[in-house]
Amino acid sequence: MLKDIVKNLKPSSTLKINELSKKLEDEGKKIFKFGFGQSPFQVPLDVVNELKNNAHQNKYLPMQGLQELREVIAKKTSIEKKYKYKPENIIIGPGSKELMFLLHIIFDGNIILPVPSWVSYLPQAIIGRNKIQLVHTVRKNNWFPTGEEIEKIILKNKEKKYLLFLNSPNNPSGQICQKLEEISDIVKKYNIIVLSDEIYSELTFEDNFQSISNYCPEKTIISTGLSKWCGAGGWRLGHFVIPENLNELKDSIKVLASETFSSVSAPIQYAAITAYSNDHSEYINNSKNILKAIGNYVYENLKSNKIILNKPQGGFYLMPEFSNKSFSTSAKLCDSLLKETGVALLPGSDFGFAPQQMLARLSFTDFNGQEFIKNLKDEKKISNDLILKQAPRVVEGVNKLKKWADSI
Repeated sequence: MLKDIVKNLKPSSTLKINELSKKLEDEGKKIFKFGFGQSPFQVPLDVVNELKNNAHQNKYLPMQGLQELREVIAKKTSIEKKYKYKPENIIIGPGSKELMFLLHIIFDGNIILPVPSWVSYLPQAIIGRNKIQLVHTVRKNNWFPTGEEIEKIILKNKEKKYLLFLNSPNNPSGQICQKLEEISDIVKKYNIIVLSDEIYSELTFEDNFQSISNYCPEKTIISTGLSKWCGAGGWRLGHFVIPENLNELKDSIKVLASETFSSVSAPIQYAAITAYSNDHSEYINNSKNILKAIGNYVYENLKSNKIILNKPQGGFYLMPEFSNKSFSTSAKLCDSLLKETGVALLPGSDFGFAPQQMLARLSFTDFNGQEFIKNLKDEKKISNDLILKQAPRVVEGVNKLKKWADSI
């Protein structure tokens, strides 16, 4: 028999929409894949070659991760965050998702989740049997909580331990948190822990990315990996950066890791050394310039009195809100949209919003990133003509979505 805590859980909505889209395509329907958030770019060639060169690596590696890999990550992170991290502060996992799951299991206290949140935070917190405190956010604050809103939760029971999840750039909104300093003041005042999910940080559209770890490094666990900036979602390699004074948490994660995944794939860890040590600035800049241009194109062509949304700031998501109230839930709205137009979106209810709020997540990644990069040439600004040529499915999907929204 299944345990009650698992019976009520559903498959991850992001994976579910990917499978549904594929099924509909196999049935001959034209689907615009705006539901599944996956990088459209291929893994850099030097990283791919390093994976090939290390295919013979067949030994179990240290559970915490390959020493050389942890060294390059610690060095890179120390430079970026202007805070000294050592290889001992790094844990390599089979995707950051698994490491977050282990954190939920070992943490004993209250989990503070902003709404909206990535679809797996809440189910993992439920499995971890922690009390969940939701912080509802608003568009004018980029869909992030304020320090005051977080403090209100803590003041209800200051004796509890708190773990705040913060994801910037954000999935599903594509927004960046502008409240880091005031949130860090609350973190330090009440001695809470932050999980800073920075999986999209390399894809921030402006060169001014800041982490909450820049303000309170001693209380921040940084979570990131190869899936988004390196186009290697299927490789499943992520890592945590855990500061010294959270060693108790780190040691407990290591224990659980030793009893679950043992160690991450050896060839992928060796290839990841190249991913983190070689200069991939051109690849990253091309990727984020393309994403910024396409994101702005989608934004400019959708925004209206029927569809309200914020301009994207990083990653590859937009979060449109539909003014039409003829649907009872966002899930029904997305179902109708998919059936009538072939445009696949995820309903806002999957990210914590009330079902009756007509919000959805749109991932503007239905294009061939490698071909787009090849055709960039020396364009300073990516034109709409180039987007039309290199991302025709995005353009057609947006047109269908806009026409549908105007007609209902």
